[in-house]
Amino acid sequence: MTQRTTHSTKPFLSSLPVIVLLAGVFLSGGEAFPFGGQVVTILDGGTIEVVRNGKAQRVRLNGIACPRSGQPYSEQAKQATSDLGFSMDVTLQIYGKDKQGRVVADVLLPDDRNMSQTLVQQGWCWWDRKQAPQDTQLEALEKEARDSQKGLWADPDPVPPWEWRKNPRVTTP
Repeated sequence: MTQRTTHSTKPFLSSLPVIVLLAGVFLSGGEAFPFGGQVVTILDGGTIEVVRNGKAQRVRLNGIACPRSGQPYSEQAKQATSDLGFSMDVTLQIYGKDKQGRVVADVLLPDDRNMSQTLVQQGWCWWDRKQAPQDTQLEALEKEARDSQKGLWADPDPVPPWEWRKNPRVTTP
């Protein structure tokens, strides 16, 4: 009589979460997990630099579109971003990278507020429907800011940056 040996799949299954976790790190260039750092530069309303491992990491705020440089309200948006986060220790929840190689992330302030949500709520940027189409929180905050005429919504006809790029105007508020 021959004896059959059976191999258990339990050792493999128990190590599967670790394998998946490591694969995520390697495939994303190490950007898969939240990390913390200090905001050292405000490049514009929607782009900051955060020091990570002694190096400044360029970060695009997730789900928003701020006025572009030279566009009405661009300086106010940049100042609002600076007021919220400059020199603060923040936590980044990474979504990936954009075409320019910037990390796209939710930036959480020390008091746990989301920087993108706060900027939309204050009226300094648009909810980026293309980047975050399912973000009902940003959608609601934009509607609230628009209805209250906060920030750039005080302008009767603010021009979103995706329109501005097509036909830049020279006016400022």
